[in-house]
Amino acid sequence: MSRLAVLGASGHGKVIADTAEQCGWEVVEFFDDAWPEISLNGHWAVVGTGSELLFRLGEYDGVIVAIGNNAIRQAKLDALQASGAALVTLVHPAAVVSRYATLGVGSAVFAGAVMNAGACIGRGAILNTGCSVDHDCILGMTVHVSPGARLAGGVIIGEGSWIGIGASVKQLVRIGSRVIVGAGAVVLADVPDGITVVGVPARPISFES
Repeated sequence: MSRLAVLGASGHGKVIADTAEQCGWEVVEFFDDAWPEISLNGHWAVVGTGSELLFRLGEYDGVIVAIGNNAIRQAKLDALQASGAALVTLVHPAAVVSRYATLGVGSAVFAGAVMNAGACIGRGAILNTGCSVDHDCILGMTVHVSPGARLAGGVIIGEGSWIGIGASVKQLVRIGSRVIVGAGAVVLADVPDGITVVGVPARPISFES
């Protein structure tokens, strides 16, 4: 019986768990630091804390991190990998991923997402419901492409960046690391590291200190 451990009992975690079942995982259990106060996440049991998971890795055939915050997700992935966890990638059966695309370990691709030929996605990325990543896009580690977002061909996105719901990015645009693209924004020009852009066309609103 295949057993999957999910780190992070959140709403995002529910979609991860549902996707895992659609992919054939028979037992899906959560670990979260809110345990034992939280013992259920929707239909799925929460059975321990994140620290306990590190000691129980041998009970599971695979592990995935279900934490939306990109920086935290990357830190958790690093810790799990250092502990020898069998990190897995989940692709919902209703997603379309080209056999000529590359998807990093620990990533999740949800229903309706499309990833076209030549696209390369780094470790721990999230391609959320109904988004599209077109040909030859390159996305760094722990990038999150939100529901309904659109990346045209040849877009490059640095690690830890977040593309908001319904946003669009013009072909060949480069977006730096730790960037936030606001909901519904239209990105027509390159974006440097560490800023937030919003609007049509997208413009910066703040810089990290």
